[in-house]
Amino acid sequence: MMEMHGQHETYMRAAIEEAKKAAAIGEVPIGAVIVRDGEIVGRGYNLRETKKDPTLHAEMIAIREASAKLGGWRLIGCTLYVTLEPCPMCAGAIVQSRIEQVVYGAVDPKAGCAGTLMNLLEEPRFNHQVPVVEGVLAEECGQLLKDFFRSLRKKRASSADE
Repeated sequence: MMEMHGQHETYMRAAIEEAKKAAAIGEVPIGAVIVRDGEIVGRGYNLRETKKDPTLHAEMIAIREASAKLGGWRLIGCTLYVTLEPCPMCAGAIVQSRIEQVVYGAVDPKAGCAGTLMNLLEEPRFNHQVPVVEGVLAEECGQLLKDFFRSLRKKRASSADE
């Protein structure tokens, strides 16, 4: 079990690196990687604001990249690592793409659909269920978000003062 936990942390750190790319361009710092057979086959970070597209969440971008790299929409044998619990849109795409496991860092109390508000990933009425591992490097993942929003509030406050 310890070996699996270490592996989860390694790939979550890769997802955190993706999240930092989002933060560097002013996007909400959420990152994702998709792994199959020990290889990262898809990467993504939020581009919603940059591209003015509500579907460009980290998970969606990583799923598209992995599908292109692997040559199909069924991501059998793949694990998705994401810094924030998936939203309903991403959870739906994860189920549809047949990803075999999701590992996430911080919970999302406002939109989390991997156990917080509901669990679309393990919903037994769907034709595919995705086991979830939660809380991997949760503090580090959550801190990225806290720091980002704190900085954003400071910028807004200083803009209002001018």
